[in-house]
Amino acid sequence: MKHRSPSLRVLVALCLVAMAIILPTTASLASEKQPIRFNVSPNGYPPYLIVGRRGPSGIMWDVMDLISERLGYELIAEKVPRKRVDQMLLEGYIDATPRAREWTDEPDKFLFTEPVVAIEEVFFFPKDSELAYGAPQDLFSRTIVTHLGYIYPTLEPYFESGKITRFDVARDRDMFQYVLHGDRFDAAVADRLVGSWFLRNEGLRDRFRTSAKSISTFGFRIMLRKDCVEFADDFNRELALIRENGELDAILANYR
Repeated sequence: MKHRSPSLRVLVALCLVAMAIILPTTASLASEKQPIRFNVSPNGYPPYLIVGRRGPSGIMWDVMDLISERLGYELIAEKVPRKRVDQMLLEGYIDATPRAREWTDEPDKFLFTEPVVAIEEVFFFPKDSELAYGAPQDLFSRTIVTHLGYIYPTLEPYFESGKITRFDVARDRDMFQYVLHGDRFDAAVADRLVGSWFLRNEGLRDRFRTSAKSISTFGFRIMLRKDCVEFADDFNRELALIRENGELDAILANYR
C-alpha cells in the first residue's frame, strides 16, 4: 500500500492553526513591560505627589511616569504608610519611593538617583506673629509643627535636648491648621513649594508668611533598592535629557 502525502490544502490549514497559536503568545510577550512599583503614600505629598480619584499626579509622579515609559517600564502606584516604606523597599514589595537622603535614617542601605528637584525647608509663621527665624536659638522654648517621620538635621539637636519642642502631624494640610488654631503652636516647618501649594488651595495665603532664611536645601530624589543600579543609571541619563530639553521645566510649571 502506498503512503499518501497530505494535500496542499491540509498543509496550509495546519500552518494557519500553528500561527494562530504562536502569534498571540509572541505579541503578548512583546507587549509586556517590566513593572516598577512606586510608592505614592496614602495621602501623597502635593505638589510632588497628588493622590486623586483619577489616579496619581504631581511633579515626582509625572517625572517617573515620563522616564519609566521611555525606559520600557510600567509604572504602578502603591500607597505605603511612611513607617513601612523603608522595610517594604528592602524586602522587595515596592521598587522605588521619592525621598531625600536627609530624610532617611539609614541612607546607605538604599540607592538614590540624581536630584529631580530641590527641597527648601522654611518656617511658616502666622502673619500677625512677631516671631522670626535667623538661627535655631530664635526658636528656643517654642513649639514647631513638623511632619510625622521627617528628620530635620538643623533642628534635631535642639529637639533632642528639649530646647525646641516638635509636634508631629501626619498630613501636611493639617500642619497649618494647627498653627492657626492652636495657642501653643508657633510655626510650621515645610518645603516652601509644598506650603505655598496648600495655602493657595486652602485659601490661606494671606494668613501666613514664610521665613526669609531656610533651614536646609537638598535634593529630592528617587530612592531605590541597592540592586536597582541599571534603572538608576538609565533614570539619571533620561533625567539629564529632560532637564536639558525643557521637559522638566514644563512639568514644574504645571504645579507652580
